[in-house]
Parts: sequence; structure tokens; C-alpha cells
Amino acid sequence: MTIKKGQIIDLKVTDLAFGGKGIAHIDGFAVFIDQAVPLDLVSIRIIKKKKNFANGRILKLLEPSPYRINPPCEFSGFCGGCKWQFLKYDKQISYKQQHVADSLKHIGFVENAVVHPTIPSELIFGYRNKMEFSLSDRRWLLPDEMGLDVEAGFAIGLHVPGTFYKVLDIKECLLQPDLGNLILDDVRNFIKNSDLPVYGLRSHVGFWRFLMLRHSAFYDQWMVNIITADENREEVQPLADLLIKKYPKIASVINNITSKPAGVAIGEYEIYLAGSSHIKDKIGPYEFEISANSFFQTNTFGAKRLYETVKMFAELTGKETVVDLYSGTGTIPICISDSAKEVIGIEIIESAVKDAENNCVNNNISNCHFICGNIINCLEQITKRPDVMIIDPPRSGMHKDVVKQVIDMAPDRIVYVSCNPATLARDIFMMKDIYRVIEVQPVDMFPHTYHIESVSKLKRKSATSY
Repeated sequence: MTIKKGQIIDLKVTDLAFGGKGIAHIDGFAVFIDQAVPLDLVSIRIIKKKKNFANGRILKLLEPSPYRINPPCEFSGFCGGCKWQFLKYDKQISYKQQHVADSLKHIGFVENAVVHPTIPSELIFGYRNKMEFSLSDRRWLLPDEMGLDVEAGFAIGLHVPGTFYKVLDIKECLLQPDLGNLILDDVRNFIKNSDLPVYGLRSHVGFWRFLMLRHSAFYDQWMVNIITADENREEVQPLADLLIKKYPKIASVINNITSKPAGVAIGEYEIYLAGSSHIKDKIGPYEFEISANSFFQTNTFGAKRLYETVKMFAELTGKETVVDLYSGTGTIPICISDSAKEVIGIEIIESAVKDAENNCVNNNISNCHFICGNIINCLEQITKRPDVMIIDPPRSGMHKDVVKQVIDMAPDRIVYVSCNPATLARDIFMMKDIYRVIEVQPVDMFPHTYHIESVSKLKRKSATSY
């Protein structure tokens, strides 16, 4: 059957791709369908045709899959915050396990890898401890608003996938705790009544840019971070005063200021408006200070399970020297510090290293040390061969030169923490002649999205086996 752009076809969805799209086949030819679930029968329009695949858009759901549920959020299907609300949760974590295994097999060429069932998230709603909401002078209209006389010049919320300047005006996000939505609504009303305009994502003109909310799961405290295009304390302070008076659980209100056009909610500098400069949270017995721009895993309870898996896979006895690459604010070194002789972290971001050192002091930990700099240049500073290396890179994975240095350092065991199965598999492929994959444990930190964390245990092969 010849496939053409614009063609309308009825198809049965058979699988789910990494990235969240359903997969159907026409005479062996793959068609990727957004918002489709395996076993859906759908009528689609072909919107893109390539040599080896096509993309389709659902016109009508002819017969829903038994895996499909009614999503509780009114913005499901439009918002880019979470794309799998209509898929049963047990199926979400099953497909995440499959995606990790498939990546190892097809990208890493690791046959028969032991990939355990995904550890589920303790919470599947209200689990995010950090939310970033964009402000825009252009609101994305929902289908039932088209043609109506509705306000389209203001939004505070999340982006529609594929757009950068139109934002959904979200009344509540189910991924954050309930109080966050009350704060969001008060900020919306204040900014709408402000004399200063919201920031235009195309014009790069305006004042109000982002709202970031951070929540301490252990202490049930909140930080409100208001990001503006320039400094105007006279305008922003009344909002801080309103929030801190109304919500006793707000412990910190910060104003980050950035004139840079990039759509990143990080200021060039910040002003403390009310309360403390940070909030605190705990992972297990350890307490961490979280400032406005600190990195901290967005699912606190999930982070605990993730780090417990790291510790188990490291097989520490208290005698080991451990090197942790991409150590961030020191969460992994601190969480394993009671079981290792020494932990050395390497991190390129200076503020993260300072946070890590402060977190060690606050937790009375003396066997963790940190090196600030690019891993490519800093690994040579470690002259002693580590017993265990922990690697927790960004989504892009490791640079190939870092992989080479890791192999040259020859740790007995590697624990690789990944947020991207594809780059995990690529990096393991580069090490597969020297290290074998013992087991992999996916951990769901992001319910209702296709994103998945995983922890891999690698052991060095004997010299005679490679």
C-alpha cells in the first residue's frame, strides 16, 4: 500500500515508542501516532511521510484500547507537561521497562540484559517538588474556545508541544501539590492587575517572565521564585507580601532578574523578598538546602528509591574509594557516605559544588570531597584508582573522551544513573568490551510522562576475557 501525506487511514495501534507515540504498521511500514495507546483502533491523517516511517494525527478514536483511561486533567492532550495521563499507570511503568530493555538491545547491542520491572512512583499525582510556569502575551486557545470572544492576551502556565510563544493558561496542574495551585492562582490575579506587561516570547518586551514554585516534601514548605526581565522591587514586593501573609507554609519568596532573551527561568542575579533564601528537604536521614536555582530531583520520594538502588548496586563495605561524576549538589555522595571510605565528586557548576560542600557540613559528613571543573580536565587529578565509579550524566550522556578516561581508570564497578535510555545504551556500547552489564533497575520519577530514570550495575571483565 502506498502511503501519502494527507491520506486518511484506519489503523490498529500495536506498540508504544520511546517518546510516547503509538506505533502502527501498514504492510510493515511504521506509522507513529501522537496520543495513541496500544490496542486503540484509530482513524488518522498522515501528516508527514519519510522514507522509513510516517507520522499520523488521530481524527477519530474508533475503538479505545482497554489500556486507555479518562485523564483527570482538562489540558491532557494539549499540554506538554505530561502526555500519558490517558494510559493506565501499570502500563506506563511496563512500557518504561520495555523502552530501557529495547534501547540496550538495539542501541547498546547488549543481548538479554536483566532489566527489572520498574519501581513505581509512590505518588502519581502531586509528586513534583518543582514547577516552572511561563508567562506570555499570547494564550493558546483550546478547541472549544475557537471562534468565541475570549481573552487571548495573557497566560501563565505550560507550553503546548511544538510552540515557544503560546502558553496554556493553566488553572491547576495535577503534578504539583494542591497548595501550589492556590499560589499559582493568586500570582495570576496579581499579575493580570499589574500595571506592568507580561513578557512577549516573540517580541522580548515586557516585565513578568516566569513563576517557579518549589516544595519541600518532608517539611511541607514552599519557595516562590518570581522571574522578571528587570529589577522593580516596588512592583514585586507587594506580591511577596500578599503570598507570605496568606500562606504560612511559604518559607521563601525570591525575585530572579534576567534580561537574557533565552526562555530559561534562571536569573542573572536574585533578590530576597521575604523569608529565607532557601528551603530544606530530606532524602532519607539527610537534609538538603535548596536555593532558587539549585538542582534537586523533582520527585523527592522517587529520589529516595533511586539513591537506595545506587547504594545497593555499588555493593559498598565501608572500605571503598568512590568517584561520582556529575555530582551536582552532592545528593548521591551524601546518601552513600555512611558506606564508603571516601567519596570524590566532580561537578562543573561552581554554585552546585558550594551547595554540595554546605550540605556535607550541615549533615556532619567529612568523607565527601568535591572538585569543580570539566570532567574531561579533572579526572586526571584523581591519582588513585577508584573501587567504584558512579556516573549520573545529563540527558546527553557522557562525552566520548570521558568514556575513554573512565575505561582507563578501570574501576571494578560502575553504577550508571541515566535519565535517557538511548544515551545510556550508547555509552554502555562504548564500554561493553571492558564492562559487562549485570542488571538494570528502572525507577519511575515522572508518572504520566515517557521519561524514565534507570540504574545500571556494570562490572569490569577479567583481563583474560577481553
